[in-house]
This record gives sequence, structure tokens and C-alpha cells, in this order.
Amino acid sequence: MRASCTCCRCRPKMPAVQLLLLACLVWGVGARTAQLRKANDRSGRCQYTFSVASPSESSCPEQRQTLSALQDLQRDSSEQRAALESTKARLGSLEALLHRLTLGQATGPWETREGLEKELDTLSREREQLETQTRGLETTYSNLVRDKSALEEEKRRLETENADLARRLESSSQEVARLRGQCPQAHSMSQDVPLGSREVSTWNLENVDFQELKSELTEVPASQILKESLAGHSKSEEGGTGCGELVGVGEPVTLRTAETITGKYGVWMRDPKATDPYTQETTWRIDTVGTDIRQVFEYDRISQFVQGYPSKVHVLPRRLESTGAVVYQGSLYFQGARSRTVIRYELSTETLKAEKELPGAGYHGQFPYSWGGYTDIDLAVDETGLWVIYSTEAAKGAIVLSKLNPENLELEQTWETNIRKQSVANAFLICGTLYTVSSYSSPETTINFAYDTSSGSSKALTIPFKNRYKYSSMIDYNPLEKKLFAWDNFNMVTYDVRLSQM
Repeated sequence: MRASCTCCRCRPKMPAVQLLLLACLVWGVGARTAQLRKANDRSGRCQYTFSVASPSESSCPEQRQTLSALQDLQRDSSEQRAALESTKARLGSLEALLHRLTLGQATGPWETREGLEKELDTLSREREQLETQTRGLETTYSNLVRDKSALEEEKRRLETENADLARRLESSSQEVARLRGQCPQAHSMSQDVPLGSREVSTWNLENVDFQELKSELTEVPASQILKESLAGHSKSEEGGTGCGELVGVGEPVTLRTAETITGKYGVWMRDPKATDPYTQETTWRIDTVGTDIRQVFEYDRISQFVQGYPSKVHVLPRRLESTGAVVYQGSLYFQGARSRTVIRYELSTETLKAEKELPGAGYHGQFPYSWGGYTDIDLAVDETGLWVIYSTEAAKGAIVLSKLNPENLELEQTWETNIRKQSVANAFLICGTLYTVSSYSSPETTINFAYDTSSGSSKALTIPFKNRYKYSSMIDYNPLEKKLFAWDNFNMVTYDVRLSQM
């Protein structure tokens, strides 16, 4: 059954929206469906009509029934509003908790553990940094103590020499006074005789006392005479014979400058024991900037090298690393890239002849010189043969020195020094003695240590050395020319060396 009623007519006293709301309220009390219609009556006025299905009512409900329904709806609305406020309060609590979790302010056990792990990780990193700094300070302190000991030893030696020279000078002065007292006739010589002639005519050259006096007198400037004689001897040795200790390095002489950025670092060399078809003038050069280093430039004459006109370019079958390559007896010896392998490449036949892995040797930045450049393995040549300079974990970064067989690269003998490899800028060998350079960038530096393989002992030195262009990436010795070859910031330079008599 459907019941319908007319609630008002236009001009209505109740707005249409209120009528619609009332219809909905009535529908909400007792009906499942409702219909609202709007139409003009016969007089042309607007008339709103709605119908509600009802099994028990055949006409519009009374006013008191409508008010009762409205009150029920209000109660339901209040309950729903209370429930909504409760839900909003709970949602607010959840949002606050989420905010605290986001900011890391919650105090649950799992969060406390995570925080402790983060704090432990931070403390571990700080401890590693402190340990690294401590190791650096310990190394620096050890070097300073060693330098101090060497300086104190040198001071004691000089004091002893000075005291000895003073005693000899005093003895000579006393002897001169005594001899002059014995020979008064020396003062009565004619004034017209030259002084030199007077001395000669006064003494009998056959007299033994005179010979002893001359011997005593010539000992006074003995240190100066010794230095001059050693310098003269060293110059004679530069012809290619003999050995000695390094006592001085000359001024750098620039032969040429690299043209491109790949030539900032590099290595250049001549063969001290050249074999056919090469001569003592044949020069090789390798630019070592880049990741695929294979080109070796060959110059038949020194003039071609200076002018930059290679006569041949070798392309190595294996990549090369660092500035430690040398040429010896017709072969190029170099370190294979990213390996501890030393390789022998025969230049005339352009073939690999031998390769050898150095047991435990550091490579690709483990134990380089102080300037870097992956200079972990550095080959060298001197009067006694072929050498390799490197370090190992077992040596804890100290320089390890091995003599190599030039044919098969077998290790003939090995020495472990007390010189830390990363604390020096470069190294080379002369007559079986290892020498190290203190700085690669300081314009005025020194050759600061020497290690003698014949005695297994090292000593501190202060031989002046100049880095004219302030970035020496390679320093090698040529025993035939008695010169140091160096690569200093794009520039290829040489240094004359002075050696003492063994």
C-alpha cells in the first residue's frame, strides 16, 4: 500500500529544502522508499507531493509522530557524533605515535637496539679513523727518531774530526816553532832574495826533518784536498769504469717536454748494455697517463728524441702500469697492469720472452711511492744488473729489494729494508746500494736514505736534489752514462752524479 499527502502549496510557508528534509525524515521513520513530486495545480500554483509506502498508515502522520521521529533521529545523530569524536581521538593518538616513530623518539626495545647498532657503527668508524691517525703519527715519530739518531751520529763524527784536526794543528804549530828556533840563520837572509827562494835555500832538501815537517804541514787542509781528489776521481769514473758511493747530484738538465696531457707522467730510458740493432744512443719513452698504456716510442738517435720524431712505435701485447719500466740488454722490463707480474718484452723481435709473479708483492696502489701513480713495483738497473723495488704485507710496507735474472726473471736474492716505501718519493740503485728521494714536489729536497746490500745496513743522507718542475714521477740511474734520468711534470731531465772511491 502507498500513502501520499500534500504538505503545502506555493507560495509555501516552508522552503522546498525543508520540505525535502521533512520527507526524508518521514521516510527514515517508517518507509523503505519515498517519492517527491512537484507540479502546478489548477490555479497555477506550485504543489509538492510525496508518497511513502506504509502497511499501516493510509494518510500523513500526525505532527506529534513527526516530532517523535525527529527526536529519535537526533539521538541517533548524537550517538554517531560521539562515536565519530572517539574515532577522531584514536586517530589523533595514532598520528602522534606515527610522528614520534618517524622522528625516532619511540622507546620500544627493537628501536633501542637499532639505535645502539647505529651508535656502535659510528663509534667503530671513529675508532678506525683514530687508529689510522695513530699509525701515521707513529710512522712520523719513528722517522724523526731515526733522523735524530743519524744527525747525532754525524754530529759526534764531526766533533771527533774537529778535535783530531785541532790536535794535529797544534802539534804542527809546535813543530814549526821548534824548527825555527833551531835554525836562526833563516832570519839573517838578505832582503833582496825572494821569499820562496829564501825558504828553499834555508833547508837542505835531503834532510829528513824537513820532509817530516812538510808532511805535517800538508795535513792541516787535508779534508779540502780529500774532497778535491774525490771529485777528480769521480770525474774519471764517469767514463764508465768503477763504482762508489753517491756523494753529490748535479743540476737538472732538461732534454725535452711532452706535448700532450698524457705526458704529465712517464718513463724514458737508454740501454746501458745495448745489443744489436740498438746503440748507446737509442732512447725509449712511454707516456703513462691513461688506463690502456701500450705504446713505446723508440728513437734511434738522441737528436730525434729531443726533437720528438720517433723512428718506431711498439704496441705492447700486455698493458703496462706505473713508471717503473727499464730497458736492459735489448729487452723492456715492465709491470703488467693490475698485477704483481714482471714481464720481459724483447724489443727487436717484439715478443714476450718471460714473465714472473713477485710473491706477495703489493700492486695497483697497495704500496706505491708517496706521489702515487700505482708505483708499487719499480724496476731498476745498475752496474751489477737488474733489480726490482717493491713491498709486501709481510714487510708491512717496508721496501723489499730483489735481484732478478734478466733472462727468466727468477729472484736471485732478496733484501728487506727498514725504509717505509710510502714515505719516500722515488728510489734508484747505484753499485748495489739503494738510494731514496725525500720529496717529489719540493723544489729543494734531498736524497735521504741509502741501503747497502753488501752489508745489509742503511744510513741517513742529506744529499741535495732539485725537482725543478715540482712533480718528479720517475727517477732511474743509467750506469753507463753515470747519470740519473727523471720525468718531472711533462719534462724529461738528466742529472750528473758524483761517486766516491770505494
